[in-house]
Amino acid sequence: MITVIGRGHSGTRSISHTLYASGVYMGQTLNPSGDLVPAWLMYDACRVFARYVTWNGGLNWDFSRAHETEIPQRFITIFHRYIESVLNHKGKLKGWKVPETTLVYPWLTRLYPDMHYIFWIRNPRDCIIGSHKTDDMRDFGIQYPETADERLRRAISWKYQYDLVKSTPKPKRWIEVRFEDFVTKQEETLDRLEEFLGIPLARIVMRKDTINRWQRDEGVNYFDFLAPAMREYGYETPQPMKSVGATR
Repeated sequence: MITVIGRGHSGTRSISHTLYASGVYMGQTLNPSGDLVPAWLMYDACRVFARYVTWNGGLNWDFSRAHETEIPQRFITIFHRYIESVLNHKGKLKGWKVPETTLVYPWLTRLYPDMHYIFWIRNPRDCIIGSHKTDDMRDFGIQYPETADERLRRAISWKYQYDLVKSTPKPKRWIEVRFEDFVTKQEETLDRLEEFLGIPLARIVMRKDTINRWQRDEGVNYFDFLAPAMREYGYETPQPMKSVGATR
């Protein structure tokens, strides 16, 4: 099986559409973003996982309980109901995509250690421009500093999901792909993905105006606490912004 992880608005629809066009069964019902829907069972599974995450204040979360505990049967039952159409599919090529998969990623690596995991990354400055279901992590049982700043709330969500992925030992079949590379170096990026998956992949049309949208954005789209992750993935960071980066 194949799954795609990555925060909402990371451009994950592009890889979902690519997989679908390449003959990979992505579930019984997909929305225009290539998500397996309805997703309310996945949301419930995320809330079960959240009970095993401890908020230490600020932007610090302890994931040790989630990593060490026996995975609750309730989670397994709910999650398997969500991907039931994928599990029941008789074909060899199958998978699913929905951004909330990222919120339960540590338990998936234990349930499915042999699955192919595609981690889709996008400059967080582009990610936080638009709204997404995971903007308010309290909807999924995750605590974080209260704020009325919508952009800050989205940035915190981005960091939480980055921290969660980084805290998890990488499975044996794992690849990281930047959305920007998929847009500007599609052939090179698809070559990497084809080698990783062992299948030929279709080519879909990608528009270059889907990247670097933050440059045309008039709102705040950067916070200092995003800098370490941005540097890790090769995104340019501005000078520290003390006035908006107070939450760390």
